[in-house]
Amino acid sequence: MKNSALKGALGALAVVGVALAAKKIAQRKRFMKGIFNEYGIKEKSPFGLADKIREMDEEQYQELKGKFKKEFTSRCCKKNDTAEAEA
Repeated sequence: MKNSALKGALGALAVVGVALAAKKIAQRKRFMKGIFNEYGIKEKSPFGLADKIREMDEEQYQELKGKFKKEFTSRCCKKNDTAEAEA
């Protein structure tokens, strides 16, 4: 009896994990789609993004870099960065 309850709990936990992963993937996909639309990138690939970056001036590049850093830096890393900055 205990083994089947454990399997059920692990199964439920796995379903929740998959759902959270799918949600995160969808958020990042929307972010990238927004970047492509905002900067007018027609080719929806890393190569199209790289071509656009080559055309940018330094100010535009730093703005784009900040957007990526904000989106793809996790919360745990932000805590560590601020702790290191204070030390």
